[in-house]
Amino acid sequence: MRRSFALLASALLVGAFAVPASAADGDGGSGGSDGFTIKDPRITESSGLAASRLHPGVYWTHNDQDTGPYLYAVDGATGETVARVTLSGVGTPRDVEAISIGPGNKIFVGDIGDNLGGTWPYVWIYELPEPRELKDQTVKATQYVVKYADGARDAESMVVHPKTGRVYIIDKNEDGGHLYEGPAKLSSSGTNVFEPTVPVDLWATDAAFSPDGEQLVVRGYLGGIRYAWNGGKIQRKGRISVPLGQGESATYTADGKKLLLGMEGANSPVQAQDAPGDGGETPSSSSGGTSASSGDSSDGNTLKVGAVGLLVACAVLFGLRRLFRRT
Repeated sequence: MRRSFALLASALLVGAFAVPASAADGDGGSGGSDGFTIKDPRITESSGLAASRLHPGVYWTHNDQDTGPYLYAVDGATGETVARVTLSGVGTPRDVEAISIGPGNKIFVGDIGDNLGGTWPYVWIYELPEPRELKDQTVKATQYVVKYADGARDAESMVVHPKTGRVYIIDKNEDGGHLYEGPAKLSSSGTNVFEPTVPVDLWATDAAFSPDGEQLVVRGYLGGIRYAWNGGKIQRKGRISVPLGQGESATYTADGKKLLLGMEGANSPVQAQDAPGDGGETPSSSSGGTSASSGDSSDGNTLKVGAVGLLVACAVLFGLRRLFRRT
């Protein structure tokens, strides 16, 4: 997709000044709660992240585009891959962008990207049971055909409500997208039409439900927003900070205490921060690193970094110029 560098640069400068000034105290936890680095050389474009329910401290991820239908189980304590799952019963993946876990430990994989700018007449979602044993194996998946009620579009964010099992997609648009609601139950024999419901004020690259299904976090390259789910009539509660760069993934830890934000690239870092609370505050990163925020500030902390934020922004502008030329 073509991206406006001027728009991104402007947002970056705003976000750099809004970086929270202090890091949250670490809890000395393990299993990814303090962040980790994905070490598998086969994972070069981690584009989705989902915390396992069956295997505490393990996170499922996948490449953006790959040579096959693969999922990787990564140990959050070490960053090492502990299993690679090959999906059978599906076609050749086209542009896999998201992963989410629903009720009954069902894994949903969103082959929903459209690098042609929203021209593919349909996209796919794959569903499979989460393996009870972590080993390299092949698992049969169900493939669903998905169309949008208002025409084809690009998307990178797909979430499954942890209580109802309903699937939602957020389209990717520089000016903000929409939350699309799927049928109450997906059908493998027909086309599943997703209907637009409410606007999402972000150029979204991923999203995640809190484990209780009460909160929805949507992230982009330069910032993120937390919404109260409110039965699908989402209410904006505050902004969140994100690492700067090609940020493509988000998930809550299984206990809901941390929010993990991942990046694309070889040896990609996954940054942890305290899960946002009910007060609409911006959480700080517990693993350090450079981050940016978008949205309304709920307190007086948005200018604390001052000139430091400007220096950070200038330092990465050149890199982002090349980064966001990618299609």
